[in-house]
Amino acid sequence: MAGKKDYYEMLGQPKTASADELKKAYRKLAMKYHPDRNPDDASAEARFKEVSEAYEVLSDEKKRRQYDQFGHDGLKSAFGPGGFDFSRDFTHFGDLQDILGSIFGDSGGMFDGFFGGGGRTGRNGPMRGADLRFDIEIDLEEAVFGSKREITLPMMQECEDCKGTGAASGSVKETCRHCSGRGAVESSGGFFNIQMRQTCPVCRGEGSIITNPCKACDGSGRRRMRKRITLRIPPGVETGSRLRLAGKGEGGAQGGPSGDLYVQIHVRSHDVFARTDDDLYCEVPVPYETAALGGEVEVPTVDGYAKIKLAQCTEAGKVFRLRGKGVPSVDGYNRGDMHIKILPEVPNHLSSAQKKLLNELRSSLGEKNYPGMKAFSKRVKVFFERKEKMDG
Repeated sequence: MAGKKDYYEMLGQPKTASADELKKAYRKLAMKYHPDRNPDDASAEARFKEVSEAYEVLSDEKKRRQYDQFGHDGLKSAFGPGGFDFSRDFTHFGDLQDILGSIFGDSGGMFDGFFGGGGRTGRNGPMRGADLRFDIEIDLEEAVFGSKREITLPMMQECEDCKGTGAASGSVKETCRHCSGRGAVESSGGFFNIQMRQTCPVCRGEGSIITNPCKACDGSGRRRMRKRITLRIPPGVETGSRLRLAGKGEGGAQGGPSGDLYVQIHVRSHDVFARTDDDLYCEVPVPYETAALGGEVEVPTVDGYAKIKLAQCTEAGKVFRLRGKGVPSVDGYNRGDMHIKILPEVPNHLSSAQKKLLNELRSSLGEKNYPGMKAFSKRVKVFFERKEKMDG
């Protein structure tokens, strides 16, 4: 294999080229040297085979590593003693089919014949309807407990007048004479020197034609209509959840099955609760005297009010955890927790008598009553002492 050209040079790419760069280069060269674009040109045919062989190797990660390390000798195990065989070893027929499609128009039928494919070649046989996406906003209450919604969507559905046949009432489809009902026409020749099959241009692969089309759908068998759908939202969904409604998408064509409907959930922000996964969070203001003296307070949960007991001197930001009071998981087996954050509120709109009482209280309080302030003052004092030393 000493006389073989370098694969990278064949594609005009450096050894550092990415997979996308190699593919782009191959497509360009295959288009340029394809024998059916260069009839009776043996050099173009040889060049086409060279670039195809180079792409087969360099587009395969394992083969590319073997080639980079050992050169052409490293590929003996990949292709066998006979070397690369286009009809046997070339695996990127999908890329080549795209290229041939741009040359010949509809190349699908030809590849069916070349690679032994069977089945219908037409594009108008039974086809599955398109999948649809619908975005919906819901409240937190719906996300927690689930709900039922009625939604109406415009979508392509089977024509009620012709029952999806495309033919007017009283008429039927007729066998296409051009292809004798096969949906494809065949011809020989080309670079592969094989029997080529292409979609029938008259019936477009259907094998039959409609001489008297349905006026309601113009012979397509489908019409855009508004469809009413019942949507059941399960408990536990959250923003980003996606619900799949099988068979609720667009109706299929020519008797094909309907597609699916995918509903994307967006949960609105809530005035009381915040959510993280299946846990709920709530900040609850409480009278400062209750936080200082202790006592029982009512706090909201999604199930109703619950009572929690504050100890004396409950600090601002204290969090209480109520197990099992959060959001149920979508699988229905677990439930998150509720987290209550206490925020003591300083009283406002004080009367003269209240101000007097607070002044009396302030006079009776000392440093020991405010350990947090005392610790903070010590930290500040240390800071200023260090600063003074630096300034000195």
